[in-house]
Amino acid sequence: MFWTTFIGVLVATAGTGVALGAALGFTGLVILYYFSNGATSLAVDAVWGVFTSFTLSAVPMFILLGEILLRSGISERAYSAFSPLFRRIPGGLLHTNIAVCTLFGAVSGSSLSTAAAVGSVAYPEMSKRGYDKDAIVGSLAGGGTLGLLIPPSLSFLIFGALTETSIGRLFAAGIIPGLMVGGMFMLYILVKCIRNPSIAPRGEAANSLRETLSGLRQIWPLLLLIFCVVGSIVIGLATPTEAAGVGVLLAAVISYLWGDLTLRRLAEGLFSSVLLFSSIGFLVLGATILAQSVSILGIPQEIIAAASESGLDKYSVFFIVIAIYLVLGCLFDGLSLMIMTLPVVFPLFTGFGFDPIWIGVIITIVIEIGQVTPPVGLNLSVLTTLTKGELSLGRVAVATIPYWMIHLGMIVLLTIFPVLALFLPDLFF
Repeated sequence: MFWTTFIGVLVATAGTGVALGAALGFTGLVILYYFSNGATSLAVDAVWGVFTSFTLSAVPMFILLGEILLRSGISERAYSAFSPLFRRIPGGLLHTNIAVCTLFGAVSGSSLSTAAAVGSVAYPEMSKRGYDKDAIVGSLAGGGTLGLLIPPSLSFLIFGALTETSIGRLFAAGIIPGLMVGGMFMLYILVKCIRNPSIAPRGEAANSLRETLSGLRQIWPLLLLIFCVVGSIVIGLATPTEAAGVGVLLAAVISYLWGDLTLRRLAEGLFSSVLLFSSIGFLVLGATILAQSVSILGIPQEIIAAASESGLDKYSVFFIVIAIYLVLGCLFDGLSLMIMTLPVVFPLFTGFGFDPIWIGVIITIVIEIGQVTPPVGLNLSVLTTLTKGELSLGRVAVATIPYWMIHLGMIVLLTIFPVLALFLPDLFF
């Protein structure tokens, strides 16, 4: 009866076209009313607890930080600084795409912002130089996903707020997997371009080591910003909210003095940040109500018991859930999918003994894959727009297949070697 009500109400409500947050919240209220003796007031307590939490207050600040950088033109400077570094390597500017996405992801926290900021600079420049267009958008879409894995990450912030997990530990856990995925992206590009040199022409004169190092010195303001935001959290000098506040102020100063930030662009960034956080906040509200209803009824525990009785071990259940995520990732954007599923998935995984920090990294990687799988993959839509219709959504999606396959490989590695995610959190916390 519960599952019939749960699925029926959720599908019927979402099918009317209302916001997903409203569908989740209404479903939770119906469950509380009919299965918990009308205890709908519990939803109010749960929502109040989440929205007054100190952790969630960091989310709008990090969103604003990313919006400021997106409008500052700093990505163009970073791209120019990194370009000479890879001229001698097969793949050239394709490696630059990954490197700059990694750097920008370390200050923006958003996959979408990373893909948009770097793509707006890289695609026109590389197209003029004769790079294969499919290879360009593939590297940008794949590199853009690093914005969710490399801290500061909106995914980790929201995961930590909803599950009461340490944000600092989550940030530390994302560093090694994020750098490894970026390295595997570059290795793939290197092998591909060695096998087919026409993908990335190498007609440019190689810079001297001195010129290369001189160019890299230009990015010191971004490195300072990364240290002030991520470093202060990881080494315990500041809370995520305090670091985000300092980061916004520092990003505004750097973007004004070093970039092209104006008061008008700052106002536009503030407005976009309010809209984005409002949509995320509404999702969190609905998911919180649903989580309260599900937890009161003990549904995750029932699922664990059913899985145990079926003879499935915890890894079988884990990979079944991952497969479900991959399917749902084609239909929902990443953050919405995570917020919607955490009420069931998180207690299910922790009930099987998986580490909460490790779970956060795994779920983040899975929703990163959703960012580059059609038809909803937001990174694909952004890059299709940046090409001004030269490449279709389907063509961009095909070009990103190797990159999300690498993400799947990272999930396998983390399953075999959880220490890859847990080493730094255990070291610093």
